Amino acid sequence: MNTSQKQISNLIQLNNLQAQYESLASQIDKSVLRVLKSGWYIHGVELKEFESEFASYVGRRHCVGVANGTDAIELALRSVGVRAGDEVLTVSNAGMYTTAACRQIGAHPVYVDIDKETMVMSAESANDAMSRRVKAVVVTHLYGFVADVEQIRDAIGDPTVPIVEDCAQAHGARLGNKQAGSFGEASTFSFYPTKNLGAYGDGGAVLTDDDIISQRLRKLRQYGWNTKYNVDLPFGRNSRLDEIQAAILRINLPILNDWNKKRRRIYNVYREAAADTNLMFTHTADDRFVAHLCVVRCRDRDQMREFFYKESICTEIHYPVLDFQQPVMKSQPHRIVSSKNSEQVVREIFTIPCYPSMTEQEVDRVAQTIQLSS
Repeated sequence: MNTSQKQISNLIQLNNLQAQYESLASQIDKSVLRVLKSGWYIHGVELKEFESEFASYVGRRHCVGVANGTDAIELALRSVGVRAGDEVLTVSNAGMYTTAACRQIGAHPVYVDIDKETMVMSAESANDAMSRRVKAVVVTHLYGFVADVEQIRDAIGDPTVPIVEDCAQAHGARLGNKQAGSFGEASTFSFYPTKNLGAYGDGGAVLTDDDIISQRLRKLRQYGWNTKYNVDLPFGRNSRLDEIQAAILRINLPILNDWNKKRRRIYNVYREAAADTNLMFTHTADDRFVAHLCVVRCRDRDQMREFFYKESICTEIHYPVLDFQQPVMKSQPHRIVSSKNSEQVVREIFTIPCYPSMTEQEVDRVAQTIQLSS
């Protein structure tokens, strides 16, 4: 076996969904078979029960399942009143998802800077960005860290401007006595398979305490129907969380807190291993952080990633291109308020493996590699 073959056979992946499935195979198989035998695959009992269970978990009155996390952001923005030509405050380091949702509406993203340590929206920069054209703020809880939504709300200084939380990477994270997803007028989640709470395909949800927003969401996810085949709300679409995915999520939800504890423990092992190295771990492994991704910073990122590769450890960059630097945005309306911190951080970040089905041997190998990286 040559060196390349050895690396592949000994490779520590960025995630291992097969191992997660194998740990729950009997429960998953049983739930999927139950749905298949029922003959009801869309908007049935499983979705209704999951929506109730997830709303209760987050601490919200309403949960509306949709097809994916990006649809969730778009439909949430439409439901709080954002229209074509309106401005939406967001950050540029979070993978283009909010930007994509804005473009579907015809709204204009306004890019504010991040805090260099936490890598989430800077309240000060949000304050600088405010204008009468801003009709919503999307606060992204990035990498599993909960942004301080109330601080940002105070900073924008206009209580009529709704806040939408993007919680796609923060399932189960808490700030004080509240869950991520319970601060804004609406909150969005993705259930992509690699998320802390993942399905076995695409899926998403929007949560809210507002009855009117909930009603709009339920119409928008199904063509804008008021009653079957009767459309009274524009911009509706087919955006549905199916019964099989809902059934799988119902199995995973009760395990979420335990999975998050495992993620935090792994992150903390790495953080301690990096004490005398050039790797920067900026988060603290507490309730505010659920380690969706273990994103570290290093000034010599390319060399460091090559070192990890030689040790047969996968790495990735989440995310390598700021939204306003994407080629497609050259011809699209947007506004940049500040980007100094965002531009610095995007040059330094990379992601190393951190997921609950990692074995102790895998965690130890990554930690040892971190120690040797200096």
